[in-house]
Amino acid sequence: QEQFVESGGGLVQPGGSLRLSCLASGFNMDVLAIKWFRQVSGKEREGVACISRYGDFQEYEDSVNGRFTISRDNAEKTVYLQMNTLKTEDTATYYCAARRSCLVEAPFKYWGQGTQVSVAS
Repeated sequence: QEQFVESGGGLVQPGGSLRLSCLASGFNMDVLAIKWFRQVSGKEREGVACISRYGDFQEYEDSVNGRFTISRDNAEKTVYLQMNTLKTEDTATYYCAARRSCLVEAPFKYWGQGTQVSVAS
């Protein structure tokens, strides 16, 4: 099955850190830009961070800029999201998906099941 497999979520206190992983299963992620999204139940999904196919371009949603870092290891077929200085409002289920470019509009593919991040004291 062609999809991402997300992992690394958990419960963390405000100010803490987590690193999420997103493993590409059944397809070649080398030629794709990959984006992390998050969604809170009952709210719209929002984009968090995107990385280009070569890793030379990243973009971040304003509320996470400076706190989160997206990276990729094509040899390991994995994209990471390092999340620092976590806030309660970062609580959500985090997903990754891919398309040809971070900037060119097109449907995202290969959605996984997500990993839950909960930030609470």
